[in-house]
Amino acid sequence: MCLAVPGRVLEIAECDGTRMAVVDFGGVVKDVCLEYLPDLKVGEYAIVHVGFALQRLDEESARRTLQLFEELGLLQEEFGDPWEAAAAAATAASAKQEEER
Repeated sequence: MCLAVPGRVLEIAECDGTRMAVVDFGGVVKDVCLEYLPDLKVGEYAIVHVGFALQRLDEESARRTLQLFEELGLLQEEFGDPWEAAAAAATAASAKQEEER
């Protein structure tokens, strides 16, 4: 699933002519393109989808949304380590096979 997730801008820099930001999504930090929101500033929040900041968001709304996503497990689903998830699935499948023997 690909969610549009609120995040807080930590840093802004230009990379190969593109305005980019380091954005914190409730503890997960990712690089985000700011070309759709060229006036976004450090400390502000934005809704981010597939690596692009799409809409400015107030802090209260961003925090409430992040908290709700966390409670529903959506942040882990969106940002979780795919290798960790694959390893857990393989371990579960192996344990199931052992039980069936």
